[in-house]
Amino acid sequence: MLTTARLFPTRIPRSPAAAVVVLHGGGSRGGAMPVSPAQLSVVRMIPIARRVAHAGRGRLAVWRLLNSVRGWDCTHTPVDDVRWALDQLRAQLPPATPIGLIGHSLGGRAAILSAGEDGVRSVVALAPWVYAHDGDVDAADRHVLFVHGTADRIASPHRALAAARRLARTARVGVVQVRHGRHAMLRRHRTFDGLAAGFTAATLLDEPLVGARGPLGRILDGASCTVA
Repeated sequence: MLTTARLFPTRIPRSPAAAVVVLHGGGSRGGAMPVSPAQLSVVRMIPIARRVAHAGRGRLAVWRLLNSVRGWDCTHTPVDDVRWALDQLRAQLPPATPIGLIGHSLGGRAAILSAGEDGVRSVVALAPWVYAHDGDVDAADRHVLFVHGTADRIASPHRALAAARRLARTARVGVVQVRHGRHAMLRRHRTFDGLAAGFTAATLLDEPLVGARGPLGRILDGASCTVA
């Protein structure tokens, strides 16, 4: 029996201007195993969700999504859980509230494949585990950011770049390569977290990055760069 996905609130302002759903990764260990809230791939997203909420300065409602099952089951994928979560948000929030998705690893893949869903305006894929054809999504008018470590040995940076190039046919896509960054994002976590939070707040709250320093000031128009 399929376990039900769950949403955990990080910060829910009384009148948010936009909403964010943070998506965890984590591979399958065989069968339809349920996801534990204590799973490392889930816990890894807690500080990211908190940093996004802080960047929103009380204007972003932020939730973390706990998937139905581990990994990427062919009969029920994390994309199905994202769609369920989006339905929950639409039922709670005023119409036309913009939504951002931030996902790591397979959560990054789910975020990319959900970029064309109604209400989604912004997507951040952190070290996404993707195929090149995952970029074949109609994501017109969306802002998408790929952040991938150059030392990632689990999710291919080359496949992520190929997916980003294909997605750029419809969306506004930025790519940041984090030098020496690995899949777990531990060594350069401030860089990964900061880019996700800054990009999401800027794109959802329509805040121009005039005078922004570092890569964030160059990626909203589809630029690519490497963080030393």
